[in-house]
Amino acid sequence: MTKWQWVLLQLTRRLWVRAALIGLLGIGAAVLATLAETLVPWDPGVDISSDAVNSILTIIASSMLTVATFSLSVMTSAYRSATSNATPRATRLLIQDHMSQNVLSTFIGSFLFSIVGIVVLKTGAYGSQGRAVLFGVTILVIALIVVSLLKWIDYLTQLGRVEEAADRVEQATKQAISLRLSQPFLGGQPLRRESRIPSSAKPVNSLQSGYVQHIDMQRLSDCAHEVKARVYLEVVPGHFVFTHAPLARIELASDIPDRKLQDEEAENVLSKALEEAITIGQERSFDQDPRFGFCVLGEIATRALSPGINDSGTAIDIIGRVTRLLYLWSDELETAASDVEFPDIYVPPIEDKDLFEDAFMQIARDGASHIEIQLRLRKALQALGKTGSDAFRLAAKEQAALALKRANEALGLEEDRDRLSAVTVE
Repeated sequence: MTKWQWVLLQLTRRLWVRAALIGLLGIGAAVLATLAETLVPWDPGVDISSDAVNSILTIIASSMLTVATFSLSVMTSAYRSATSNATPRATRLLIQDHMSQNVLSTFIGSFLFSIVGIVVLKTGAYGSQGRAVLFGVTILVIALIVVSLLKWIDYLTQLGRVEEAADRVEQATKQAISLRLSQPFLGGQPLRRESRIPSSAKPVNSLQSGYVQHIDMQRLSDCAHEVKARVYLEVVPGHFVFTHAPLARIELASDIPDRKLQDEEAENVLSKALEEAITIGQERSFDQDPRFGFCVLGEIATRALSPGINDSGTAIDIIGRVTRLLYLWSDELETAASDVEFPDIYVPPIEDKDLFEDAFMQIARDGASHIEIQLRLRKALQALGKTGSDAFRLAAKEQAALALKRANEALGLEEDRDRLSAVTVE
């Protein structure tokens, strides 16, 4: 995904964009009805009075404004509830939800359609054909409103619940994992720990601090191919970078007779391409960052285990969710696509131990004194320790040992400690 595609994707997730598009569609439908006689001369067979259409449009205008205002207040309350009971990071997914955006946009679009229809109707711009077309479009708008209201009523019963927030985060993490599995190294070459970055490679430092949200691999690859160079990335989406910290290291291929640029000029061109290709923002993004989803799920479990809430059931539910996601990662990683689309770019992998730490560390720490949490956690790690690669199984064992150490210090009863130690992770 190029940077502009990613920016467009972020833009389409904004509520005002969807509402504006549907609003313009409603305005266009009301205005185009005035051209019915000019574009398609026909006899509707019935003369619909202006008063009849005006009455219906007035009802739609007044009711849709009220419904839209009420819906916004409900959504705001639901987001506030999700922030308090789940985590603020999950609220972003609720705000970007297509269902709520489509319904609210339908209400706003219907309101604008009816307002414009009333104004144009009062000017006398509609003939008999125009009023017939406007009446037919109004019937379609009413049907759309009814369907949207029915969906909205059902959706409101779930909006703002902790389970709904957890579902959203799990689905976003699953999509990020699937995307990463299709391109384990973002389409580039693997840059593993045993790989050595040439000492001649020069660093390209960041000009700002923040989280890496997206990397335009195509833009970077095109530039590297043009100047005959190799790029060794030191960051991937999800990493926090500081000002003047290295984003990547670049190495110009030696003995290239057809290089059009001098070495220093080529390095400057590639450095500029790096700065443009790597998007740095104030917040992490779910799109190219599977680890972020595990962190957010851990935050939901931590919030549930806080003294004010004390909800062990939610924490146990989160353990099940992260276990499913880690199974997905371990089962498909070995068979993941390995085609290298950008051979000039070397990308570090996502370490299994980092995923386990993101998924379980918060739960193991805050649930150390809860035997029911520790038992479920240890059984999950026991199951994960029997699947995947050697590194995956080792990460599960290390996380299990660390969680057991925390639990032994927090649990007061010797019987609880014995029950926990009986669940072996080998």
